[in-house]
Amino acid sequence: MSSPITAEIPPIALGTPQTAQEKRRFWGFMLFALIYLGLGIGLRDPWPSDEPRFTLAAQEMVTSGDWMFPHRGSELYPDKPPMLMWMEAGTYEVVRNWRVAFLLPSLLAALLTLALTYDLGRKLWNPRVGLYAAGAVLTVFQFVYQCKRAQIDPLEMGWITLANWGLLLHFLRGPNWRAYWLGCFAAGLGVITKGVGFLALLMFVPYLWARWRQWPGVTQTSGAALRWLGGALAFLAAIALWLVPMLLSAKARGTPEYTQYVNNILFHQTADRYSESWAHPQPFWYFLPILLFNWFPLSLAYPGAVPRWFRAIRAGEARIMLPIVLGLMLIVFFSIPVGKRDVYVMPVLPMVALALAPYLEDILPRAWLRILAFAIALVGGLLMIAGAAWALRGSASVQNMIAHRGLPDGGTMLFWMVLAIGLVMIAAAAWFRPQRGVHALLAGTAGLWIIWSLWAYPILNDSSSSAGIMRKAGQLIGPDAELALVGWREQNLLMADRPAQEFGFRVPAAQQFVRATQWQAQAPQRRWIFSLDRAMGDCVDLSRALRVGQANRRDWWLFRADAVKPGCVPVVPPEDTSKDTGF
Repeated sequence: MSSPITAEIPPIALGTPQTAQEKRRFWGFMLFALIYLGLGIGLRDPWPSDEPRFTLAAQEMVTSGDWMFPHRGSELYPDKPPMLMWMEAGTYEVVRNWRVAFLLPSLLAALLTLALTYDLGRKLWNPRVGLYAAGAVLTVFQFVYQCKRAQIDPLEMGWITLANWGLLLHFLRGPNWRAYWLGCFAAGLGVITKGVGFLALLMFVPYLWARWRQWPGVTQTSGAALRWLGGALAFLAAIALWLVPMLLSAKARGTPEYTQYVNNILFHQTADRYSESWAHPQPFWYFLPILLFNWFPLSLAYPGAVPRWFRAIRAGEARIMLPIVLGLMLIVFFSIPVGKRDVYVMPVLPMVALALAPYLEDILPRAWLRILAFAIALVGGLLMIAGAAWALRGSASVQNMIAHRGLPDGGTMLFWMVLAIGLVMIAAAAWFRPQRGVHALLAGTAGLWIIWSLWAYPILNDSSSSAGIMRKAGQLIGPDAELALVGWREQNLLMADRPAQEFGFRVPAAQQFVRATQWQAQAPQRRWIFSLDRAMGDCVDLSRALRVGQANRRDWWLFRADAVKPGCVPVVPPEDTSKDTGF
């Protein structure tokens, strides 16, 4: 007779083959995930803060043919390795449409993460647990939001999940040397994507401890030193795919610019960034609310899961201990530096879902969870309806926000969208009732993401991507005019309707202004300058300039040479980069 502890989860021996019905369920789930996460692709352009930067670099790769070194305009872009830019450029070469191509890497990474999470659940337990694990990941707000964006983090999560997949299969269902080598190789791909892929290899720590304690189900190997060493070689081989050609190419070009690029990307953006963070300062406990609120609604299951995790680990259950300990180590690792962002902990999510999945069938029917989920769906819907109704009445604060954001139609369509989301959540609560409160909450949040993807993307795109402001600038100066950018952001150069002259991105705005006016003076009749208001200082006669409008909470102007005050050098105050958001 099994003890209460071991009876909570399926025994070690499981990992049964899929039946035909289980295969259909898996592929049905993946088809749903493809549609759910893919909705809205093609309906918007890249939105700040990160998307235009990476897409601009990818576009430059395609047009220049230089795929080794990413560029932001005329400057090298040394902040991140080029993996995401390569993938965006590669998908563009296939689909030939940037609106589609720039979001495909995140979508593919999300589907890879879900499939690997399912497969781990299936092989460590059974196909039902696999579906619970993958489904749990798909419900999380942060996962859906980030995988609908073109940032590096979904791709990094995909590589780290692949690394964890290979290591866990070898450590818990092995020996499986091919999976182990593939996992180590994927960790190396994570390094050349963002730098932190090596963190997947921390899985060795709980594995070696469990092996030393001779926990059941842990792979025991002996006399396989060369095979273990093969993992290190696979890890380094993946890194070398980018590092060796990059170093050789930088040395061959031999300019200080490329030497600085190498130093920046190999040292400044890695060790320096970790030890002496200069951006996104947050307190040590920053990730605790992230795990609660950004991982909603999965976080509602924590009260039921945590006691079960403690009991399972005390009973020697390595399938729970390994992913949980890895997740804790990653959270601690990212909590140490001052600089933190919510997306840093995304690779932890599949491991937490995997450890949670064996218990979900027992936790989800609990009355407290059903009632809590129903109440959240109901109250959330009511708050959205009330907020939309208040906004549609046209309060002064709402009107100020609309003007600041440059929203079309006075923001009316946006507020109707919020009202629609609220009604969907109320309808879900009414349909499923408290007896199926979890279904109500999941249906309501699914409705939120579907409406957001199909409704918000078109109405917010012009102001969020700067497509509208750049299109208007092109119309104002005419098709034959030349355009220069001052105080520009990546979205301005990316969305310009013609090749635009720029004078560096990191160059101080005052210097950009001086160089731009010198360029303009060479052909004053056909050359225009598109400038951020603060970058002009008092050096432009606004009565002779054209105000283009606002985008991304910035004010933009156009002027020709007759509006420039001779010899004037603007005094430019520091810019608030928190404006770099899509909405």
